[in-house]
Amino acid sequence: MRVILAQPRGFCAGVVRAIDIVEKALDKYGEPVYVRHEIVHNKHVVDTLKSKGARFVEELDEVPEGAVTVFSAHGVPQSVVKTAAARGLPVLDATCPLVSKVHNQGKRYVAHGRTLILIGHAGHPEVEGTMGQVGAPVHLVQSEADVDTLPLPVDQPVAYITQTTLSIDDTKGIIVALKNRFRDIVGPETSDICYATQNRQTAVRELARTVEVLLVVGANHSSNSTRLKEIGTAAGLPSYLIEDAAGLDPAWLDGVRRIGITAGASAPHQLVEGLIARLRELFEVELATLAGVTENIRFRLPAELERPAAHG
Repeated sequence: MRVILAQPRGFCAGVVRAIDIVEKALDKYGEPVYVRHEIVHNKHVVDTLKSKGARFVEELDEVPEGAVTVFSAHGVPQSVVKTAAARGLPVLDATCPLVSKVHNQGKRYVAHGRTLILIGHAGHPEVEGTMGQVGAPVHLVQSEADVDTLPLPVDQPVAYITQTTLSIDDTKGIIVALKNRFRDIVGPETSDICYATQNRQTAVRELARTVEVLLVVGANHSSNSTRLKEIGTAAGLPSYLIEDAAGLDPAWLDGVRRIGITAGASAPHQLVEGLIARLRELFEVELATLAGVTENIRFRLPAELERPAAHG
């Protein structure tokens, strides 16, 4: 059995930063540290941090007075920021810097008098955070069909921004529809799309050309992991999204000689290692990695975690 790994796969810099923030907060302040929402969409990551003393809550009213509080990588609405400030909670913001960049773009467009349109998935925490950060009404579109139903005149000055876990390929049809409808429209450069989302999707498209089955390691509620599976399916491959090796059904691999493996941006490397180990139990495995982009991006931690803890 030839097993080919996508490159890149797994953790992105925003996820690494978010996990580091929780771990370093636990080291500096001791447990418990409270995290609003899952820090990233992966049960293994959440469970590991829980075992170290992190406590995950959905709302700030679950956080005791004075407890160190972390905002997840997906970002939060301004209402949450204000509630935390009103309660005097010490906050560490683990919002991915690329998500924060989208927030800032949206605010600039609104400040210039434009009506804002967000391309994204309803209910996703990043979308809810972005819509609550801008400080003005935001129109959410999820498909090209949604563009036709926007309650805006064609001469309205508008701007669009996108959820970071969508790639250029995910959004291009919607952007074309928006540009066809509105006479005065602006949006970010394609270079502003999340590098990690684009790189992982490009790698899966390359991988799909050389394998017979695609296994995606990631959570079912992870937007970027789900999209990787969809890309494999669209390429005509039997494609499966599994949380870890336990999710593998050997029947999927009957008669198969070449398997492709990738992982969503919030899936730890050890889960891929575990899947490979499981495949080695079933087959004699020849392992290879597809040529691809090497990511060297690192995001800085909040200043208060960069400083050493005071002693005595």
